[in-house]
Parts: sequence; structure tokens; C-alpha cells
Amino acid sequence: MNVQSAEPSLAESSPTQTCSQTDPVPANPTTPPKHLRRLVLTGFMGAGKTTVGSLLATRIGWDFLDLDAYIESRTGLSVPSIFATHGEPHFRQLESQALASALGRDNIVLALGGGAPEVLTNRLLLEQTPATATIFLDAPFPTLYDRCMMQALNSGAPSSPAQARPVLADPAAAEARFLARQPIYRRLAQHTVNTASLNTKETVTALLARLHAAPRRQRR
Repeated sequence: MNVQSAEPSLAESSPTQTCSQTDPVPANPTTPPKHLRRLVLTGFMGAGKTTVGSLLATRIGWDFLDLDAYIESRTGLSVPSIFATHGEPHFRQLESQALASALGRDNIVLALGGGAPEVLTNRLLLEQTPATATIFLDAPFPTLYDRCMMQALNSGAPSSPAQARPVLADPAAAEARFLARQPIYRRLAQHTVNTASLNTKETVTALLARLHAAPRRQRR
């Protein structure tokens, strides 16, 4: 299993980070830690936030919400239509409002859009909401790019992969955006799971195991 974490390993953790002897880490956890009520998945496009999030929610018996889909349901417009008609600043405002609403729910797995963590308001909402863990689904850019191309080709849509994912029409620009967002994803998340060599089920298993490890920082 290929799992990476931004935080030190349990063996290297300080005494304040290790799990107590009265609350041992399960060998193969099937539920999140009891103190958590919200799990938020972040990462670049192609990371698997929606597919992993949906399966994770089903496995632990929670609700799943894709933030972009939630925005569309609240506005009656598709995300590309909002961008085209009203511009990105308006979309980001709607996104922050939708995120605040979503974080008001309990027992929810939330998949963020790739650009959501770039907005300070969104980061503050995530950092200041108690009982919430943010998980970064990471993979190298070539892996993510190939996944997006395959998803577009397998969708059955008549458009080309670049049309289905306009941001990928210029691979060099897309990679530059990926590199700019990487540090933001890492700083925001308490846990990182490298999905490069994992399928969806393996990623969910790795994610649950990561949640029971000592996080980089605790939220109360």
C-alpha cells in the first residue's frame, strides 16, 4: 500500500501526537475516529475526490456531497455556465457560501473542487470548523492528467477530452496550476494519501487507516 503523509510517522511522533493506550489504533479500521463528524477530500482534478468520497461515505454510512454539484443544485446552473456568465469571482463567492452550508452538516463526506482551497475564506472555514478532517488525495501530475483524459474518453460524450476538461487543453499551463496548488493542499490537510498506485477501494482503506494515525495537528 502506497500511503504518504505530511506528518511524521507514529514511531517518530512526539508523545503528544501518539494515540493513548486506552484508545488503540485498529488494524483495519472501517469507521473514522469517533471525534470526527466531517471528512473533506481535497486535491487536483483526477485525484478521485468524487469516486473515493462516494465509496467512503457508503462504507462508513455517512452522506456524500460533491461541492460543485451542490453549487449547481443551489443555483440551477452548471459550474461552466456560472464561470462563463458571471465570472470566477462570483463563482468563488457561491462556492464559499455552499461550503459554509455543507460544513454545517454532521456525518458527511465532502469533495471539494480543485480550486476551492486557493480561497482564503474557504481555508478558514475548513480550519475553524470543529470535528472536521481534511484529507489530500495526492498523485503526480502525469498520473492525474492521464486519469482525466481516460475519464473524458470513457464518458461517452461527443466532445474531446480537452473540451470536457478545458483547463487541460494546455498541459503546460495545467501542470503549472497543479504545482502552484500542491503546497496549499498540503498545508490545509491533516492527512495525505498518495493514490498513484491505488484503486478506489484501496484508497478508501488507506484513508481510513490514515485517519486513525496521529495527525499533523489536532482540531478541537
